[in-house]
Parts: sequence; structure tokens; C-alpha cells
Amino acid sequence: MRIGFIVNPIAGMGGRVALKGTDGVVEEAIRRGARPIAEDFARLFLRELSGYEEAGKLEFLTGPGPLGENVLREFDFPFEVIRHREVDYREVLGVRIPNTTSEDTKELARKMLGRVELILFAGGDGTARDVFSVVGKRVPILGIPTGVKMFSGVFAASPEDAARLLVEFIRGNAELVERDVMDLDENAFRRDEVRPKHYGKALTPHVELLLQGAKEPAKTDEAEDVDATIEALVEELEDGIYFLGAGSTIKKLKDRLGIDGTLLGVDVVEIKDGKARLLVKDAAEKDLLRFVEENPRIIVTVIGGLNFLFGRGNQQFSAEVLRRVPKENVIVVATPSKVKDGFVRVYTGDKEVDEKFRGYIRVRIGPWRERLVKVV
Repeated sequence: MRIGFIVNPIAGMGGRVALKGTDGVVEEAIRRGARPIAEDFARLFLRELSGYEEAGKLEFLTGPGPLGENVLREFDFPFEVIRHREVDYREVLGVRIPNTTSEDTKELARKMLGRVELILFAGGDGTARDVFSVVGKRVPILGIPTGVKMFSGVFAASPEDAARLLVEFIRGNAELVERDVMDLDENAFRRDEVRPKHYGKALTPHVELLLQGAKEPAKTDEAEDVDATIEALVEELEDGIYFLGAGSTIKKLKDRLGIDGTLLGVDVVEIKDGKARLLVKDAAEKDLLRFVEENPRIIVTVIGGLNFLFGRGNQQFSAEVLRRVPKENVIVVATPSKVKDGFVRVYTGDKEVDEKFRGYIRVRIGPWRERLVKVV
């Protein structure tokens, strides 16, 4: 079975440095300390895949150098390279970055049509949109999540789950379903404006729990319950440092505390004698690490439809941060509809940290109501 394999080498660089995406801001991301991570996640996918007997039935068709060839050379999979052009590099503040664009993704997808049974891509929503714009429903696509947002429904829950899903596809156990391809205006997103656009429905192999859902809007009929829940939570907050996550639910908490917090970023807040003070607005990973020795508490919500606590849109909560914050210091607030499936996800790329959160976690779903929800 021949599989297309495309890596977007700059995907995800803006996450930990609070840029909420990478499109058009690679140099700024590097100035803030970002480094390329896409090949690391592609490597996790290939490492997991290599452990299955079915992997011996595969041959990959991929792009040159950082577009797939480099990481495939580390493994024993047979592959052919589509050399649509030679990829050169540039250096930004000592970091070597390939000069690739969305046109590389589109051209590779175009040259894979009719030659592969599935196109795997490592990237985020922008990469999904680029691949889909070329192939439509002519060939199934599956995303290895390496971006920041990943609100589309074509992504596996993790790189390892992408490998497991591919194995089930080879075995004939994964049905093809139509899943939404979505993307946000990243410039507006950085201004706390959510402007989603639906680009169509792609064919994607599906196995329960291995494929994530697509982002769902908040239910307006639950707004009053959220307000009451936030009101009750504020009364319970003790003095200390808090990392307040992204989303409209936590923004209500920030507003109630009287701070000028972000809608889509992470803010560091100190509560003392019942009063809140904003210490860092729109914090990056390095900002959170400055406070981890002060026993901070994290307050987050669940991304509706995706079921993620950590790993989508809030990569500032990196493995290094979460390793140093006890699980019992994580407070989850969500509407009942966001936890209706009975599980939430945590994925940092670090097995030890992810395992720390396995089991169950309490989710505040009302002023005096909690639900135990499984973490997978």
C-alpha cells in the first residue's frame, strides 16, 4: 500500500511562545525562543508505526528534505521522493529554517493524486486546508497533529494514534467518513477574535477514540449556568498564583476577577486577600516556567468537540510546565455538553507527563456540581 507523507516543517512553532499559530510569524516565533517541532511529532508517528507487522506492507511517497524525506531516512520504511524542487534553508538568530511555503504542500499533494491510497500530513489546520484544496474527496487524508489549533476533524488525536489509525486502515477496519476542514484567521486569532471558516468535508479514516472531533461552538443556552459556576468558583479561590487558560468560559472568570485577560491566551494571575492582579498577559511557556516553583494552580476548560484539556490551542502548557504542576492543582470548568462523551484528552508528546494525568479528573459543570471524567 502506497501512502503519501507530507511534513510542514514550521507547523506548531508559534504554540509555546503564545503566537497561536505560525503562519507569517516564523521569525517572531524564533525571536521568542521557538524551535521547529514538526519533525519531532512526525518521528513519534513513524516510531509507533514501525512496531506493527502491517508496517511492512507500506511504501511512502514523500517530499524532499524537511518535507518528509529527512525523518523517513531515520527508519526502515521504503519511500520514494517527489523532487518538485530543491529546498534551501535560511538562518534566523542561529536557527536553520527551510524555505518552504504552502505551495510546496499543494504541489506535493497534486503529484500524489492517483498514486497513493491515503495522504498523511504533519501540520495544523492550515496544512489540512492546503491538502484538501488540491485533493478534495479524491483521496482520503489524515492529519498527524503538529500545529497549534487543529480544530479540523481530520486529525488523529495524537501522532501515535495516527499510526494506530493507519494500521486499522491497512487492516480494513477503518471506515471512511466525511470530516470538516476548518481554519481560523490567525491574525484575528492573535487579537482574540475567532473567525472560523469552513472549507469543506474531506474523506478521513475513522476509528472510535483515535480520530479527534472538530471544534464545536459553545451552546448559548448554557451561558447562565456558566455565569453561576464562575460566580461560585470565584468565592472558593484561595490566595496564590493561577495560570488561567484560553476560551470563553475562562474569559468569564478573568472578567469576574476584574483583570484584562485574554480570550485565547494564557494569563498569570495572583490572588491575594480576595483581589486579583494580572502578572503576565498572554503568557508563553517561558513565562509560566518562572512561576512553577510557587505552587500555581491551573484553571482550564475543555475545547468543545475536540475534548482536549491540554494539547490543542494551549501549548504554552507544555510538558515541562505540566511536569512541575501537581494534577490536583488543575481545576477544570466546563459546560455539561463539553463532557457529554465522558472523556477528555491530554497530549503533550511526553509519555510520562501524559500518564500523570491518566485516570479521572473532576470537572466543575455547575455551581455545586462536579463530574468525574476519564482522561485518555
